[in-house]
Amino acid sequence: MANFKAKRIVALLSLSILGSAVAGCSDNSPKDTASASSSASSTSANSAQPSSSAASGPKYPASLSYWTVMDTDAAVSIKSYNEMGIYKELEKRTGTKVEFQHPPAGEEQVKDQFNLMMATGDLPDVMSYPWKANSPDKMIKNGKILRLNEIIEKYAPNLTKMLDDRPDLKRQLTSDEGNMYVFPFIGEDNPVFVFNGPFARKDWLEKLNLKPPTTIAEWEAMLVAFRDGDPNGNGKKDEIPYFYRQTDYETSFPFLGAYGLSSAFYQENGVVKYGPYDPKFKEYLSLMNKWYEMGLIDKDYLTSDVKIRDSKMLSDQIGAQTGWGGSGLGGYLQLKRQQDPNTKFSLIGLQFPSLNPGELAVSSGAPTAQWSGIGVAITTSAKNPEEIASWLDYGYSQEGKILYNFGVEGESYTVVNGKPTYTETITKNPNKLSITQALGMYTVVASDGPFQADEGADLQWHPDPETQDAMRTWTKADHSKFMPSYLNSDEQARIASIMTDLRTYQYEMINKFIMGAESLDKFDAYIATLKKLGIEEATKIYQTQYDRFMKKS
Repeated sequence: MANFKAKRIVALLSLSILGSAVAGCSDNSPKDTASASSSASSTSANSAQPSSSAASGPKYPASLSYWTVMDTDAAVSIKSYNEMGIYKELEKRTGTKVEFQHPPAGEEQVKDQFNLMMATGDLPDVMSYPWKANSPDKMIKNGKILRLNEIIEKYAPNLTKMLDDRPDLKRQLTSDEGNMYVFPFIGEDNPVFVFNGPFARKDWLEKLNLKPPTTIAEWEAMLVAFRDGDPNGNGKKDEIPYFYRQTDYETSFPFLGAYGLSSAFYQENGVVKYGPYDPKFKEYLSLMNKWYEMGLIDKDYLTSDVKIRDSKMLSDQIGAQTGWGGSGLGGYLQLKRQQDPNTKFSLIGLQFPSLNPGELAVSSGAPTAQWSGIGVAITTSAKNPEEIASWLDYGYSQEGKILYNFGVEGESYTVVNGKPTYTETITKNPNKLSITQALGMYTVVASDGPFQADEGADLQWHPDPETQDAMRTWTKADHSKFMPSYLNSDEQARIASIMTDLRTYQYEMINKFIMGAESLDKFDAYIATLKKLGIEEATKIYQTQYDRFMKKS
């Protein structure tokens, strides 16, 4: 998942104006990966210094500058990735001093800094970003980032072998104009999870004698019971049955998927459509408005950020929400159990609800795609791109895979029965950090970077059975409408021109419809405005690129 392992991908992809995507891949079993661990320490000394001799290994740069969004879990304990365990270790192994640059936290701030850097040309050596959704061909033509085809082939043997072995992955990483432009984050080969979905307070369900809901009607009955049944037992009607967020709506389409729609562009039997332009979208808005008026959705959802949501969840106010398995459901469980080992607080992953029993709702998060669109590009400011490519390629080696996924041997992991295994510093952190927060001190495994995810690590940092069960439950959805996005530079530019204003208007109206500030009698006017703003032209552009992609598949 990205392995869609945590909140990482949506946080970056939501900066773009395109649809969402998922990832998953990895060529080595945990046992194969572990076998490299014992040799990692002995080989690191040999590869520690930059060298110009091919016989002595790749030549790494003496230094480089690296712009990347800092993972929020890592930010709990460190101020920069320079303090992170893997990058301290990587400097020992390669001799490369990295100067990390982190934009201010917040999606709009990240986007603003990115756009400013592109406009001024004041660029670091490398940048991690959802490049696929941000006109990479145009960025190459405009002299912002480098075409990497030849550089990867000559100076990145580990990634090259992976792409030779996986032509489907290489096709994903190649733009419509034939350019490769990033060192990608790649999920494992055989993902068994979907990483984002709905979950609820299991102890509240049990207290109210409710079964886990599978349909919209059953969900409504559950939320009403949460509202009226005082499941937190404080004698007050202060429960928030469902915490709604735009980010969750965009990520996995909870409730919207019951109507066969996604939150953006998708394909149905080869025909490209746009969910919020469909007549059935009115039914979804009607449901959300009904629930809002009934007090089933947090009245303050527009002004409630992640910290407020987490505080309300951990203080027994929220009954259900949609979120990530590891940093959401799993994180809540771990924090509550650290506070009180005897807590009755429990959570359960719920199937994406359908309209009728036995149906499958549409959702994203299909465990079949390999790449999310996020990767590390080398900019034209880099004076030594070949050496930087060799440094980035380290993450796709056996030693690099161990390092990026598990961190520093003897600190964040040890080898147990031939397999790298997280230490209690990670799994039972003495400072009461969650697993993802503890990992953030050592590795970007719960975020992104130029490496290949490992299934063994994935299972370990989702250790509790509730999280694993939830992420398996979330696979029970219709993932067939996922649409790959491979727009060429002209198409990307036109889509950006259309969708920026359209999305601004669209979300303004969605919130007004949900909160009752606008009557749904104006839905036809909303549709007419989307048409006026160019949604049909945008849909045709996506249809053209989809047809083109399918012909070369």
